[in-house]
Amino acid sequence: MSEDVSEDRSDGEGGATYQWVRGELLNRLTDGTYVLDSRLPSQRELAEEFNVSRDTVQKVLRELAGEGWITSRQGSGTRVIRGQSPISSPGGRSVSLEELMDEAFQKPEVTLDVYTLSSETLAFQIHRQDEQIRLKRPKLQRIALRMLLPAKNLTGRQYPKAVDDKDDAAVWERHLDTMRRSTDAIQEKLQGLKAEGYVPSVDLEIRYVNLQPTQKVYLVNGTAMLSAPYVPVMRPIYLVAHDKHVEAFDVLGVGAPLTYDVKDDHEHSPASQRVANHRKWFDAMWELLARAEHHRP
Repeated sequence: MSEDVSEDRSDGEGGATYQWVRGELLNRLTDGTYVLDSRLPSQRELAEEFNVSRDTVQKVLRELAGEGWITSRQGSGTRVIRGQSPISSPGGRSVSLEELMDEAFQKPEVTLDVYTLSSETLAFQIHRQDEQIRLKRPKLQRIALRMLLPAKNLTGRQYPKAVDDKDDAAVWERHLDTMRRSTDAIQEKLQGLKAEGYVPSVDLEIRYVNLQPTQKVYLVNGTAMLSAPYVPVMRPIYLVAHDKHVEAFDVLGVGAPLTYDVKDDHEHSPASQRVANHRKWFDAMWELLARAEHHRP
């Protein structure tokens, strides 16, 4: 295989190809395709499967290792050390984010209100649901998504932020690129489902707010809430365009443990009140602090 074949899919090896391969591997790490303690295919096998150069695969694997997803040892391959964490549910059972989204998308109408740092996790979930909808053709009549994201010119940003100021613009641009690609992917999948007749009604609106998320929140079908704090870490971030790692303050959102609350028959129960309070909070943020613009941040 030619070593420059990745250029066929991108605007250069540091562009769309890298993000596409990263997204595919992250999707597999979070949906259970690559389970904890399993070994990934070899770099050669991944390069052949994705029709990209081994150099691109190596760069992606280096970043995933830096984020704590995988570890590589000479002679023993690449092993998975972190996957999607289960959610603690009111009934005491452990469920995954994928299972909860699958359940939500079995309803005739799906409503999602999401507050997130980049929308990368949501893009993975919409990709999964797109495949399921096309395969199983459920009687889904409407999808309504409202999403809150941080503004492009966010002030007072603490993460992602380079330790060295000279690298900070590149670190923030990397984040914005991830946000752009994720929102583009979400819009493409949802509008595709509507255009091709799989879902008659699709409403998607994205607004931006000059606040840094300290948690991710998913409000699902008006009755359930998934939330997780963004825990700050210091880690090396790989800047593809510059082909170097830089130390940065960041948070690891994909795969973060989520807390699950669902409304029950008791209006004043702790779970019901948490869901209701977050609903009021989201609506107030949406109406008073956020601004609508073109979906590209």
